[in-house]
Amino acid sequence: MEACFLTFNSFTKTIELAPSIKAQILSQPKRNSNQFKSKKVASSPSITNCQLGSPLDDDSKPSPNADWRTFRARLVAGERASRLDDPSSLADTDTSMDDASPISVRDKWAHTIHEPEKGCLLIATEKLDGVHIFERTVILLLSTGPMGPSGIILNRPSLMSIKEMKSRVVDVEGTFWDRPLFFGGPLEEGLFLVSPKVGGDDGVGRSGVFEEVMKGMYYGTKESVGCAAEMVKRNMVGLEDFRFFDGYCGWEKEQLNEEIKTGYWTVAACSPTVIGLTNVGSAGLWEEILGLMGRKKVR
Repeated sequence: MEACFLTFNSFTKTIELAPSIKAQILSQPKRNSNQFKSKKVASSPSITNCQLGSPLDDDSKPSPNADWRTFRARLVAGERASRLDDPSSLADTDTSMDDASPISVRDKWAHTIHEPEKGCLLIATEKLDGVHIFERTVILLLSTGPMGPSGIILNRPSLMSIKEMKSRVVDVEGTFWDRPLFFGGPLEEGLFLVSPKVGGDDGVGRSGVFEEVMKGMYYGTKESVGCAAEMVKRNMVGLEDFRFFDGYCGWEKEQLNEEIKTGYWTVAACSPTVIGLTNVGSAGLWEEILGLMGRKKVR
């Protein structure tokens, strides 16, 4: 399996990887932009010319919806509460009292799930401590299709703006040049998250150009950035409603499952409020999610 090469020149740092996991975590083949199949857009940046096109790999599945996620969270909370009421149910299991704490489903909540799904989080465990790229990272999965899971790191701070980095990967017209650019992962691709204000006219969703990750949050690629710029010019969405990333994380089809089984990642579902745009780049996001899950640390 060919090792991937780090092409994120704006974040040039010496990356020391533990030999025992270098091959498993960064042995991903190089990928091209076809990994993220953006919905087709016409050459004109006009919103009226933004057309529906081929779906993403996993778009045959129902679109993520906050209702069923919240419903599942309530079930998990109820189950944990019943287990706390009956201490004998915790006997001879790997679950500690910290892990069994009830979750809140009012505004912010998070809980573990068994398998990765679109819109879930990968939370780095202590086994990745010392691995420069992935230590204490929170990764949002954008796709789980046949080409393999892919996502972006949410909690690495921005160092410079798009203009300062002279990046044209996610901005071809200069509309977003003053926006910060975050490190999304070691594989080369320009991506962005967009989340319109709650209660506003969701022209982003109705445009059909961007892929919904969870309720009220979408992502786009360099193919759809022209439409995003046009929406800003028409005041359909604000500049503050975007977060831009240079690079992403990707795995082969079974690679991520193996890393989860090995204990590198904890898979979690969460409410949209946990990973809102204001939390992108937050150094405390890892600890906050663990706290919502009732865990002192990821094991």
